[in-house]
Parts: sequence; structure tokens; C-alpha cells
Amino acid sequence: QVQLVESGGGLVQAGGSLRLSCAASGRTFSDYVMSWFRQAPEKEREFVGAISSRGSYTYYADSVKGRFTISRDNAKNTVSLQMNSLKAEDTAVYYCAASGYINTATMRRTDVWDYWGQGTQVTVSS
Repeated sequence: QVQLVESGGGLVQAGGSLRLSCAASGRTFSDYVMSWFRQAPEKEREFVGAISSRGSYTYYADSVKGRFTISRDNAKNTVSLQMNSLKAEDTAVYYCAASGYINTATMRRTDVWDYWGQGTQVTVSS
């Protein structure tokens, strides 16, 4: 089992920045691919980005590419999501997720991720 706890959400003005963190516990963190998803009201949960187990590769949704950056610190068992140039449409609950193995062709699907955090709210005011 892997336990994930997100933090860092809040209210920010459009154009501003926010940094989310996800702390993991339970198993060897460096064995897992990590990701961020988000879910806006009345919308499906959508892929934001992912980072490989050693941090060598990152993947992003087109909607956040160039604005969001995922990083991880395997020594501290944390993964972060730096969000810059925030827009009102970035408003959502943000979740981190973990999986022991991910195929890049399917990583955008929610059902391929094994463990999820409880989420943290991000609200961007316009």
C-alpha cells in the first residue's frame, strides 16, 4: 500500500503561481511513477502530468504544457506540481496518483493508477 497526501492548494489570482506537494508513505517511493490529475466541478477527472520513477521523464497535458512543472524528490518521498500563469480554467481539485508501472499510451486514464490521494482544492479567481 502507498498512502498519498496532497497539500498546497488555495486561492490565487489569475496569472499567479501555486506549488502543490504530495507526500508518499508506505512503500519504496522511487519504485513508483507519479502523476497529477485534476477534477473540476461536474467534469471528469483529467490527466495533468506524470513523472517517471527516477524523475528522468515528464509528461504533460497540452493544456498545462509550458505552465506547469512536475518534479520529485525521492529522498524526501515527495512529488511537486509547480503551477505558473494560472488561469480560471485551472480551478479544480488536484490529485496525485501512483503506479508501479505505466504505459505512456494509457497514462492519461484514471483506471491505470493504483493509489490516489484525497485531493487539494485550487481556485483561480479571474
